[in-house]
Amino acid sequence: MQYDLARITVRPAATASALPRLGAWLEKTPSKGRLLACWTSEIGALNDILLLRGYDDADALAAERDALVRGGDLYGLGDLVVAVEADTWVAFPFAAPVAPGEVGPFFEVRTYLLKPDGLAATIEGWEKALPGRLALSPLVTAMYSVSGAMPRFFHVWPYKSLDERQRIRARAVETGVWPPPGGAGRLLAQKTEIFLPALFSPLR
Repeated sequence: MQYDLARITVRPAATASALPRLGAWLEKTPSKGRLLACWTSEIGALNDILLLRGYDDADALAAERDALVRGGDLYGLGDLVVAVEADTWVAFPFAAPVAPGEVGPFFEVRTYLLKPDGLAATIEGWEKALPGRLALSPLVTAMYSVSGAMPRFFHVWPYKSLDERQRIRARAVETGVWPPPGGAGRLLAQKTEIFLPALFSPLR
């Protein structure tokens, strides 16, 4: 499966107006992709909407993205849109498919730009260390990019509260189960953001 992750930036204070329009567009627009998540930025870059869809057919993903650009009205949002970035991602080999469910409502999205030779070692380190980290809290996904800036990877962790996030992250470091050894030496840039689910998001 390939994943289409679109970051839609809307005008300041326009997110509340944009979400119903985006939800309506998703309902009426035929797609071979499965809607997995729609989240709005809470901490980090504001006025951003993340839209995650999964595709079994890479050609269908490319065709739908082409039709979207040619159509002129991105995601049915008209002049609310400031910018759109859409990239294709592939899950780490051992990561479970993204599935709907109520696991949030706080989703931490961590994105990294790696050194050119950093991806293989990162995946290997994650595979070894992840079972210990999963004993503390679940993982939504970990993926690497096959378009846009490369090599990048991102991972998403759900939390019931920001306090829970702080407690679990501190515990992971204290016990030595996370982060995977050597990871920092493969990084060129990193950022973290907190998102909240839209009402129609299957993953929330």
